[in-house]
Amino acid sequence: MKDLFSRMDEAEFIRSFDKESSCLRYLAFRKWGSGFRCRKCGHNNYCRGRRPYSRRCTRCKSEESATAHTIFHRCRVPLPHAFLLARTICMDPDISSYKLSKKLSIRHMTCWKLKKKLTECMKTRGDLDVMQDKNSF
Repeated sequence: MKDLFSRMDEAEFIRSFDKESSCLRYLAFRKWGSGFRCRKCGHNNYCRGRRPYSRRCTRCKSEESATAHTIFHRCRVPLPHAFLLARTICMDPDISSYKLSKKLSIRHMTCWKLKKKLTECMKTRGDLDVMQDKNSF
Protein backbone atom coordinates (compact mmCIF):
# COMPACT_ATOMS: atom_id res chain seq x y z
CA MET A 1 0.00 0.00 0.00
CA LYS A 2 2.93 2.33 0.58
CA ASP A 3 3.38 2.75 -3.17
CA LEU A 4 -0.23 3.94 -3.41
CA PHE A 5 0.26 6.42 -0.57
CA SER A 6 3.43 7.94 -1.97
CA ARG A 7 1.81 8.61 -5.37
CA MET A 8 -1.08 10.67 -3.98
CA ASP A 9 -1.18 13.76 -1.84
CA GLU A 10 -3.53 13.71 1.15
CA ALA A 11 -6.37 15.63 -0.52
CA GLU A 12 -6.35 13.34 -3.56
CA PHE A 13 -6.19 10.30 -1.29
CA ILE A 14 -9.21 11.46 0.71
CA ARG A 15 -11.17 12.07 -2.51
CA SER A 16 -10.25 8.62 -3.86
CA PHE A 17 -11.10 6.71 -0.69
CA ASP A 18 -13.96 8.73 0.75
CA LYS A 19 -16.49 5.88 0.65
CA GLU A 20 -16.53 2.36 2.06
CA SER A 21 -17.16 0.99 -1.43
CA SER A 22 -14.07 2.61 -2.92
CA CYS A 23 -11.92 1.15 -0.13
CA LEU A 24 -13.45 -2.31 -0.57
CA ARG A 25 -13.02 -2.11 -4.34
CA TYR A 26 -9.32 -1.32 -3.90
CA LEU A 27 -8.83 -4.12 -1.36
CA ALA A 28 -10.63 -6.63 -3.60
CA PHE A 29 -8.50 -5.62 -6.57
CA ARG A 30 -5.26 -5.95 -4.58
CA LYS A 31 -6.34 -9.23 -3.01
CA TRP A 32 -7.81 -11.02 -6.01
CA GLY A 33 -6.35 -9.05 -8.94
CA SER A 34 -4.39 -12.07 -10.13
CA GLY A 35 -7.23 -14.50 -9.45
CA PHE A 36 -9.32 -15.94 -6.67
CA ARG A 37 -8.30 -19.04 -4.73
CA CYS A 38 -10.45 -20.35 -1.87
CA ARG A 39 -8.50 -20.51 1.38
CA LYS A 40 -10.48 -23.57 2.54
CA CYS A 41 -10.52 -25.87 -0.49
CA GLY A 42 -8.20 -24.23 -3.04
CA HIS A 43 -10.90 -23.96 -5.72
CA ASN A 44 -10.60 -20.98 -8.07
CA ASN A 45 -14.21 -20.44 -9.22
CA TYR A 46 -16.36 -18.00 -7.30
CA CYS A 47 -19.54 -15.98 -7.37
CA ARG A 48 -20.47 -12.76 -5.60
CA GLY A 49 -20.92 -13.01 -1.86
CA ARG A 50 -23.62 -11.47 0.31
CA ARG A 51 -21.56 -8.41 1.21
CA PRO A 52 -20.16 -5.91 -1.30
CA TYR A 53 -16.91 -7.02 -2.96
CA SER A 54 -16.86 -10.39 -1.18
CA ARG A 55 -16.28 -13.68 -2.99
CA ARG A 56 -18.03 -17.02 -2.43
CA CYS A 57 -16.40 -20.28 -3.47
CA THR A 58 -18.65 -22.26 -5.81
CA ARG A 59 -17.36 -25.59 -4.45
CA CYS A 60 -17.40 -25.30 -0.64
CA LYS A 61 -19.64 -22.18 -0.41
CA SER A 62 -17.14 -20.44 1.87
CA GLU A 63 -17.40 -16.66 1.71
CA GLU A 64 -14.48 -14.30 2.12
CA SER A 65 -14.69 -10.54 2.43
CA ALA A 66 -12.23 -8.15 0.84
CA THR A 67 -10.94 -7.19 4.30
CA ALA A 68 -10.38 -10.77 5.52
CA HIS A 69 -6.71 -11.65 6.08
CA THR A 70 -5.65 -8.01 5.66
CA ILE A 71 -4.68 -5.38 8.23
CA PHE A 72 -8.28 -4.18 8.02
CA HIS A 73 -9.71 -7.53 9.13
CA ARG A 74 -12.33 -6.95 11.86
CA CYS A 75 -11.54 -3.25 11.86
CA ARG A 76 -14.27 -1.39 13.73
CA VAL A 77 -13.33 1.99 12.32
CA PRO A 78 -15.04 2.91 9.03
CA LEU A 79 -12.72 1.94 6.18
CA PRO A 80 -12.19 5.48 4.85
CA HIS A 81 -10.92 6.48 8.32
CA ALA A 82 -8.80 3.32 8.59
CA PHE A 83 -7.29 3.97 5.15
CA LEU A 84 -6.41 7.54 6.12
CA LEU A 85 -4.93 6.28 9.39
CA ALA A 86 -2.86 3.72 7.48
CA ARG A 87 -1.68 6.37 5.01
CA THR A 88 -0.66 8.70 7.82
CA ILE A 89 1.28 5.94 9.59
CA CYS A 90 3.02 4.76 6.40
CA MET A 91 4.07 8.28 5.50
CA ASP A 92 5.29 9.02 9.05
CA PRO A 93 5.92 5.81 11.04
CA ASP A 94 7.19 7.79 14.04
CA ILE A 95 3.92 9.68 14.55
CA SER A 96 2.47 9.11 18.01
CA SER A 97 -0.91 7.52 18.50
CA TYR A 98 -1.95 10.67 20.42
CA LYS A 99 -1.27 12.85 17.36
CA LEU A 100 -3.14 10.38 15.16
CA SER A 101 -6.06 10.47 17.56
CA LYS A 102 -6.24 14.26 17.51
CA LYS A 103 -5.69 14.58 13.77
CA LEU A 104 -8.33 12.03 12.77
CA SER A 105 -10.75 12.36 15.72
CA ILE A 106 -10.51 8.65 16.52
CA ARG A 107 -10.07 7.15 20.00
CA HIS A 108 -6.46 6.91 21.14
CA MET A 109 -6.53 3.15 21.79
CA THR A 110 -8.01 2.50 18.35
CA CYS A 111 -5.17 4.46 16.76
CA TRP A 112 -2.62 2.67 18.94
CA LYS A 113 -3.94 -0.80 18.00
CA LEU A 114 -4.04 -0.11 14.28
CA LYS A 115 -0.62 1.54 14.39
CA LYS A 116 0.78 -1.52 16.19
CA LYS A 117 -0.78 -3.82 13.59
CA LEU A 118 0.58 -1.73 10.73
CA THR A 119 4.10 -1.38 12.09
CA GLU A 120 4.27 -5.16 12.68
CA CYS A 121 3.21 -5.70 9.08
CA MET A 122 5.76 -3.17 7.83
CA LYS A 123 8.52 -4.84 9.87
CA THR A 124 7.59 -8.25 8.45
CA ARG A 125 7.72 -6.92 4.90
CA GLY A 126 10.92 -4.98 5.57
CA ASP A 127 9.41 -1.56 4.84
CA LEU A 128 9.98 -0.21 8.34
CA ASP A 129 13.64 -1.26 8.63
CA VAL A 130 14.55 0.77 5.55
CA MET A 131 12.80 3.84 6.96
CA GLN A 132 14.42 3.49 10.38
CA ASP A 133 17.88 3.03 8.79
CA LYS A 134 17.44 6.33 6.93
CA ASN A 135 16.57 8.12 10.17
CA SER A 136 19.47 6.66 12.16
CA PHE A 137 22.20 8.72 10.41
